[in-house]
Amino acid sequence: MINWKVILNIAKTHLLTKMKSTVTASLGVTFGIGAYITLVSFMTGLNEMLDSLILNQTPHIHIYNEIEPSEKQPIALYQEFEDAFNVVNSIKPKQSQKKIHNGLPILNYLKKDSKVYGATPQLRAQIFYLSGSIELGGNLVGVDIMEEARLSNIDDYIVEGTAQDLKNSENGILLGAGLAKKMSLKEGDRVQVSTIKGDVFPLKIVGIYQSGIADIDNIQSYANLKTVQRILGEAQNYVTDINVKLYDINEATAMASSLGKKFQVKATSINEANAQFETGSNIRNLITYAVSITLLIVAGFGIYNILNMLIYEKMKDIAILKATGFSGTDVQLIFMSQAMIIGAVGGILGLFVGFVLSKLIDNVAFETEALPTITTYPINYNIWYYIIGISFALISTFVAGWLPSNKAKRIDPVRIIRGT
Repeated sequence: MINWKVILNIAKTHLLTKMKSTVTASLGVTFGIGAYITLVSFMTGLNEMLDSLILNQTPHIHIYNEIEPSEKQPIALYQEFEDAFNVVNSIKPKQSQKKIHNGLPILNYLKKDSKVYGATPQLRAQIFYLSGSIELGGNLVGVDIMEEARLSNIDDYIVEGTAQDLKNSENGILLGAGLAKKMSLKEGDRVQVSTIKGDVFPLKIVGIYQSGIADIDNIQSYANLKTVQRILGEAQNYVTDINVKLYDINEATAMASSLGKKFQVKATSINEANAQFETGSNIRNLITYAVSITLLIVAGFGIYNILNMLIYEKMKDIAILKATGFSGTDVQLIFMSQAMIIGAVGGILGLFVGFVLSKLIDNVAFETEALPTITTYPINYNIWYYIIGISFALISTFVAGWLPSNKAKRIDPVRIIRGT
């Protein structure tokens, strides 16, 4: 029967008498796990920040009317040309309305769908921004601002004012940061917008919007849906776009195809709209995990080498133990216990070191005009990284202790004492 009390006491004595080797082995585990936690937390945090920059501003499904050439040209409708090879030059797209037919019933249908987290209407209008002698072309997007804030986190990109300020103002506008800079405008100022028909409307700037994407900030602003409908002289059921957010983003492609066929509209999924982004995101994640696994493997070899040398230094102790009646299994358990103690202590310290370094990075100032709401470097404090870290520390020290201790188990003590 194994006497665990005696085995653990001997293991503790070995560790304390060879304190330098014990500390070296523990630090090897600590820095390996600490480096892993710090690296994976920082890299995944950075990836999530870059992903959210796009995902927060891109609906899972975008519904609109596409302007495209007619599938059948007039010449194809004449029977006498049915069997002929017809060539039509300078094909023009058919005149189709930008408005989504039955937009509000479609919106109500989507809101009742159990797969849909939320759906919000939009009205996009091409306008000119007028301020003094400056005239800039751009887009004015009419939205249900509070629903937009719930679905797309638009609040995170409003650098002056709030979404609530826009909701409370019938003639308010969230002006793009690029436009505000070019026209020397700020919150509280007034800007005039002109439709392509020449109608001019004054709007009060209730906030400044900065998406972090210069091409958007230089042309796009937001106003209440009813405000834009009034500017264009359209009815309250006039919407040009519907943005849909799902509970499960993986269902976007199939649902977009189904909605397009059902309502005879163009429905684009997030995967289709951001194919290059998805590829880039997958590659970044692949690099992150490849580097993390490599780091763990390198740390594992370092731990093995340290523990291997630690056990070989104690060969005479092994001989004495076996000569005094300890079995090979007892000897193996003694050194396995030492390895696991080193793994547990070093792993816990590694988690602490990784957490502290992550916190330090999280507090380092990181300011850029492209990301107005980000003030420090992003860190992902996912608990699974810490579970993986401590698990690897225990597994690697178990393997690193088992291999040499299994060899020590079969050593003849007489040969060690004789020095052969």
